[in-house]
Amino acid sequence: MTCGFSAFRVRCPALLNDLMSAQVRFDADLIRRYDCNGPRYTSYPTAVQFHEGIGEAEYRAAATASNEAGKPLSLYVHVPFCASPCFYCGCNKIITRSTEKAETYLGYLHREIALQGALFDHSRSVEQLHFGGGTPTFLTPLQLGSLVEALGSHFSLDGTSRREFSIEIDPRTVAPPYLADLAAMGFNRVSLGVQDCDPDVQQAVNRVQPIEETLRVIDSARNAGFGSISIDLIYGLPLQTLERFDRTLTSILAARPERLAVYGYAHLPQVFKAQRQIRTEDLPSPSTRLALLEMTIARLTASGYVYIGMDHFALPDDELVRAQAEGKLHRNFQGYSTRAHCDIIGMGVSSIGKVAHLYAQNQKTLRDYYAAMAANRLPVLRGVALTQDDEIRREVIQQIMCNDVIEFAALGSYFGIDPGHYFATEFARLVPLAGDGLIDLRPGRIAVTETGRLLRRNVAMIFDAYLTCTAAAPAYSRAI
Repeated sequence: MTCGFSAFRVRCPALLNDLMSAQVRFDADLIRRYDCNGPRYTSYPTAVQFHEGIGEAEYRAAATASNEAGKPLSLYVHVPFCASPCFYCGCNKIITRSTEKAETYLGYLHREIALQGALFDHSRSVEQLHFGGGTPTFLTPLQLGSLVEALGSHFSLDGTSRREFSIEIDPRTVAPPYLADLAAMGFNRVSLGVQDCDPDVQQAVNRVQPIEETLRVIDSARNAGFGSISIDLIYGLPLQTLERFDRTLTSILAARPERLAVYGYAHLPQVFKAQRQIRTEDLPSPSTRLALLEMTIARLTASGYVYIGMDHFALPDDELVRAQAEGKLHRNFQGYSTRAHCDIIGMGVSSIGKVAHLYAQNQKTLRDYYAAMAANRLPVLRGVALTQDDEIRREVIQQIMCNDVIEFAALGSYFGIDPGHYFATEFARLVPLAGDGLIDLRPGRIAVTETGRLLRRNVAMIFDAYLTCTAAAPAYSRAI
């Protein structure tokens, strides 16, 4: 439903001007007041609401329904392996140097690709493909190439320039020939994990990665023909200071990547075992964390990057910026996207997909994933089927998180509701946020302000029917 509603909204030319000119205003006092735990809204309902009442039968039914709609497809493939642990990481990963372990996994993954491909009409074009991890480049070019070949056998991969085929790479694991191989496979976007360029910080998080190595990979990717390069950084890591992170920003900005994602480090050693290697006393203070964020926003926007939202920045001609200006930006488990109209098929251990009105997540351990594949069953562990109320709230939350504006007339017309009546309780709860300058609340329209753009999650949480005041969300990260 997102596609139809967004398409309606793009007809408002004033909105385009508002979105193109909007950046972000940093208000440290306001951020401190609103910095609570909350969802990142890569889905709604969020993964906390997933349950094991959703299994293979429900997924197959959703695939049948999605074929009737005939939307294009997006594929996500999870490669869980890493050769060594990065202490800050909270991803679903398996630390190993065993190529044999990877071969076993790939054998089962090929089986899942065949099972999934049989569910979806071959006429449906795959416009988007993303390999995430773990470390996808843990695999050899030959192994990765065989996976892409299998995907092409069971799905219709888009071979035109419209495609967005991306892969996460660890610069320490790839040489120029590898990047050329990736380009030959059809990948046209790469995301590089960097996190910080300072040697002391790198040592503290067990990810030593000389900046010269990173810059060589960026140059090699461009020489190989990649049209978009994204860099991941993290603020709030141990031993970070304003001076050190400023040097990191200077080094990365010199390379002029098309996109930057700058995440706040969430220290949860009780959840993520590797984080126990990080000394709490080495972490920046809360005030330093805020200063790091403020400096980052100031430097990136002064360098010509547009603040997309959450942790993401992009150059003005990037398609994320254009999509946001047109009210078509979307958010899913891979972050911000321009493919709101696609059904997402998740493959591999722990991967998540969105097919028709169903979110579904695969088995989270190799043992359970392998058992399902050995029995020739789809490895669906859990998920959630969206109700009509979920669909309505999901659309509102998407527009807050992505496009900053909700037009009541469009919302009411598309869903057949009276927004003022339907969200009477929520609108009352928005009044204090308007008083604090996070939103512009007026008849027929809610707009997130430049001050509120850093606190979009707090605005979105008002519309979350599953979030209670008492559920102080240990399952969620802090808003900033």
